[in-house]
Amino acid sequence: MQKKKESKEFLLNSKKGDSGAKLLFGDNGFCAEFIRDYSDIPYAKDVKAEDIVDVSEQFVPLFAEEREADVVKRINVREGVPFFLISLLEHKTKVDYNVHMQIFRYMVFIWDAYEKEMEKQKKGISKRAGFKYPPIIPIVYYEGKKNWTVPPNFKSRIWNGHKFGKYVPDFEYYLLPLKSYSNEELINHGDGISLAMMINKLQSKEDIEDFCNLPPDKVEKILNTMPEYQKEIVAKVYTAVLMKMNVPMDIVQELVGRVKKKKMAELFGAMEKIDVQAEWRKMDKVRNEIARQQEEIEAGKQEIEAGKQEIEAGKQEIEAGKQEIEAGKQEIEAGKQEIEAGKQEIENEKQEIENEKQKLIQERERIEKSTKFLLKSFVETLQELGVTKENAMKKITESYKLSKAEAEKIVQDYWK
Repeated sequence: MQKKKESKEFLLNSKKGDSGAKLLFGDNGFCAEFIRDYSDIPYAKDVKAEDIVDVSEQFVPLFAEEREADVVKRINVREGVPFFLISLLEHKTKVDYNVHMQIFRYMVFIWDAYEKEMEKQKKGISKRAGFKYPPIIPIVYYEGKKNWTVPPNFKSRIWNGHKFGKYVPDFEYYLLPLKSYSNEELINHGDGISLAMMINKLQSKEDIEDFCNLPPDKVEKILNTMPEYQKEIVAKVYTAVLMKMNVPMDIVQELVGRVKKKKMAELFGAMEKIDVQAEWRKMDKVRNEIARQQEEIEAGKQEIEAGKQEIEAGKQEIEAGKQEIEAGKQEIEAGKQEIEAGKQEIENEKQEIENEKQKLIQERERIEKSTKFLLKSFVETLQELGVTKENAMKKITESYKLSKAEAEKIVQDYWK
C-alpha cells in the first residue's frame, strides 16, 4: 500500500502560484460551491460537499512535482444509481499549450482505476455491453493575466486532427479564466468560494483598491455564513496572495487576523498604507542584486573550473614527462644490456682466439717435434750410408730448404 504523503504547509509548495487554488479546490465544500456557481456540468447543479470524494492522492502522485496543485474529485450525482461524475480541476498561472495531454493522461488513469474497481466488485463486468465508464469533466482554472489562447478541444493538438477526425480521441475542457469575472459578479454569488476567488484575483495595487470598494456588509455576510474551517482556508489563501505580493510579514499577520475575526470592513485598512509597487521595486532590486551575486559566483566557479582544468593539464604534462623519462630510462637500460651483451660477445671471441692460439702453439710444438724426429732420422740415415758431414749438410739444406747455419747445427746435434 502506498505510503500517504506527509502534509505540507501551502507556503512550502514549490509552485507558490498554485497554493491558493489547491487550498480552495481541496475542500469539498468550496468545490461544491464552485461546481454549482461556475460550471455547466450536467446533473451537478445541486451537488453538495457530502457528494464529493477527494481522490487526488490516487492520481496526482503519478505525475511530476509540477502537477502537485491538481485536484481530482469523484462526485456521486445520483443517489442509488451507479453513475459517477469525476471532475478534474487544473490550476494554471500561465498559458500551457500542453494542457490537453495532461488532462488526457488523467482520463486514462481514472478510467483504468474505475475499471479495476468495478472488476473487483464483479469479475468480467467491463467486458459486458452494458458497462459504461464515468464521465470526466476537465476544468482549467486559470489565474493568469494574459489571455488564454489554447483551443479547448483535444483534436487541436493532433497534427491534421480535423482530417483524421473520427480516428482521434476528442474532448473539450471547461475553461474558467478568473480575470474575466468582475468583483461584482463574484460577490453576488454570496458564498465562500466567490470570496476566495476575489482574494485570489489580487495581483496589483489596483486590484486591492477595487476590492476595498466592495460593500463591506456583503463581504462580512459571506464570512458570517462560512464554517470556521473554511474561514481558516480563506485566511491561508489570503496569506498566499499577500506573500506573492511581497507584503511585509507583520502586515500579513495583521490582515489575516482580521479575516479570522470577520473584520472585513477593515480588511485592507493597513494595505492602503502600503505602496505595493514600491515593495515590488525593492524586491526587484534585491532580486537583481542576488542575480548579480549569482553571476559573480558563477564566474568564480567558471574561473575555478578553468584553474582546475589548467592544473589537470599540468598534471597530464608532468605525467607525460614522467612517462618520457621512464621511456628514456628503459632505453638506457636496454643500451646497457646491449653493451653488456657486446662485452660478453667480445669476451667470448677473445676466449675463442686464445683457444685457437693454444691450438696453434700445440700444433707448432707437435710439428717441431715431428720435424726434429725426421731430421734426426735423416741425419742418422745419411751417416749410416757413409755420407760425409759436408754432404749431409748440403742434403739437409736442399731437402728442407734450411740455411747453411741451420743445417750445420742439425748435423752437429744428431751426428754420432
